[in-house]
Amino acid sequence: MNPARRTTRAATTAVVLATAGGLITAVTAPASAATTCTSPVFKRQFFANTTFSGTPKKTDCDSAIDQNWGTGAPASGVPSNNFGVRWTVTRDFGSGGPFALPVSAQDGIRVYLDNVRKVDLWKNVSSTVKKTVNVTIPSGRHTLRVDFVNWTGTANVSFAYTPRTSATVDKVKPFAPTDASVTYDKATGKAKLTWAKNKEMDLAGYRLYRRLKGTAFGSTPAATTTSTSYTDATLPVTGDTYYYEIRAYDKAGNTSTGTADQGVTTVDRTAPPAPTGLSTASEPEGLWVGWGSVSGAASYRVYRATSAEGTYTRVGSTTSQVSYVDASAAEGSAYYYRVTALDTAGNESVRSAAVSGRRGDLTPPSAVTGVTVTPTEYGFHVTWDANPTPDLARYVVRRGELLGDEEERMCSLYPGYYVGAETTSYAYATVPDGEESCFIVDAVDDDGNSTFQLTGEAQIVIATELDMTPSTAMPEGPAVTAP
Repeated sequence: MNPARRTTRAATTAVVLATAGGLITAVTAPASAATTCTSPVFKRQFFANTTFSGTPKKTDCDSAIDQNWGTGAPASGVPSNNFGVRWTVTRDFGSGGPFALPVSAQDGIRVYLDNVRKVDLWKNVSSTVKKTVNVTIPSGRHTLRVDFVNWTGTANVSFAYTPRTSATVDKVKPFAPTDASVTYDKATGKAKLTWAKNKEMDLAGYRLYRRLKGTAFGSTPAATTTSTSYTDATLPVTGDTYYYEIRAYDKAGNTSTGTADQGVTTVDRTAPPAPTGLSTASEPEGLWVGWGSVSGAASYRVYRATSAEGTYTRVGSTTSQVSYVDASAAEGSAYYYRVTALDTAGNESVRSAAVSGRRGDLTPPSAVTGVTVTPTEYGFHVTWDANPTPDLARYVVRRGELLGDEEERMCSLYPGYYVGAETTSYAYATVPDGEESCFIVDAVDDDGNSTFQLTGEAQIVIATELDMTPSTAMPEGPAVTAP
């Protein structure tokens, strides 16, 4: 409420003396500029009569109608009896709805809505009278006017217009918020929504709903606020598109329709899951590593270490293949591998569980040299030079039958006998009957490689059995028959 004050000297007509061509001229300044009051503030006018006729004695702005002038004058130039005060305001009531108009006055008061009288207590009274009238105000802009007169005696007046917010009375939904917009900060991954304030006087707040593209809005809001902006810091940074809708709700529980969808496409900072199901296998080209396909993966990276908990170094990558051949793996060496998945945005998953593998040795031992065969009473005694191959596992001694003529003879080998790597001789037991035989000695490493099996070449030694029955028992060697 702004109480009336006496008119100041600045509001009176002033006479200004100015010199124009040597003459003294009187210039009359305007009394004051027109009074403008910003809605929902009332424009108040004081009249020196009860018919609101003529020029108001004073015009100002009043934020609320609640005055008690007692028996005094309400403003300078206005009598203490037989005066009138008029308040007017035009405002937007949004979707409108049920309102209460409580009044209290001594003496007379009338209330108009768009020039239609709603309250009429127009009587000179000796005590304050009160009344409340319920009205329904339509949506949009409307004008309220309050006329108060005091004929004699004490003067007081109060008036308000308040929405009725009972759920049983108010069935009018608020209007949907307007001017909704959204901005997205790629650096922070946050979306900021803004909208215009609703005009409803019984507005309780706003509810914000969020949905993933291709889905519907849920029944539970993502946020509730009384402000006209909201920053969503919970958006998943997955590269997906999300839509927002804003709904207004009033104190009676009525909810507006939603705004038009406001969409944002998030940055993708979410890595795919780590690959699983790793396995290895030795191949001629290298050590093969395989894994299961990962949904959303655009490529994979392969890391290698020499121990399960060692330092892993990236050794290769694939685009869509779910396997990789590590050609740089040394033959006969064991390695540990972990694999990661990357999406189209370059987000890399955590590393998979480690899997171990060993690339097989495909290099055979060198050929056995120095093979000699000596006929004995029990068969043959075979000797050879020690093979220098580091991973030598065993020797295979094989006897064969000579086929063909003297010019082109071929050694057709029988199954052989395994001999330990530390041994360089073998007692080949047979019944000496004077037959001619051929022999080879093959070297085999830990991975089963042998030069003879790879190339079909070996030192062939031909020897003729003694033609006799052995006079001593044949020795029992530790050999195991080879295939």
